[in-house]
Amino acid sequence: MKKVELNIIALANSESSKGNFALILEEQNGERRLPIIIGAFEAQAIAVSLEKMQPNRPLTHDLFKSTLDAAGIKIQEVMITDLKEGIFHAKLVGKLADGSALEVDARSSDAIALAVRYGCPIFTTADIIDQAGVVSDSPSKAFANKRGKLSDYSLEELEQLLEQVLAKEDYESASKIRDAIKGKQ
Repeated sequence: MKKVELNIIALANSESSKGNFALILEEQNGERRLPIIIGAFEAQAIAVSLEKMQPNRPLTHDLFKSTLDAAGIKIQEVMITDLKEGIFHAKLVGKLADGSALEVDARSSDAIALAVRYGCPIFTTADIIDQAGVVSDSPSKAFANKRGKLSDYSLEELEQLLEQVLAKEDYESASKIRDAIKGKQ
């Protein structure tokens, strides 16, 4: 089974499923995207963590991570393992406190919410990306530039780059660019 690493590139209201959200994952070093429809609660959990927001009280995914951490359990990756009847299935992959392997079945949205909190990679199989992936004519390579680092850009260049990634709905990159802009002001 060939693994394909995915990056979160967008989280937006779903046009096809009112009240839900579209989480867009893009294959690393590729041009295919994997759209996953998720609920509002899971979208909030992912967005809060991506934006590094600190809620007054822990959200459910924060509580779960704290519990795993207290038990000495480490999540090392998320694997989107299957697509059945239009529903993605995932596994949390990691290690127990004694070093033995851990695999836990999870909804893809919950698994991704935890991946964001752990800073661990998200994978799927080549079969799933072949089956459900959508080819993008403009892969999000916001930081593929001649200088490499956002700190090397002028304030004006950062503002232009921000407009470009927002037009592509690349909210993860937009967040990083906004942070760079704040650092220059």
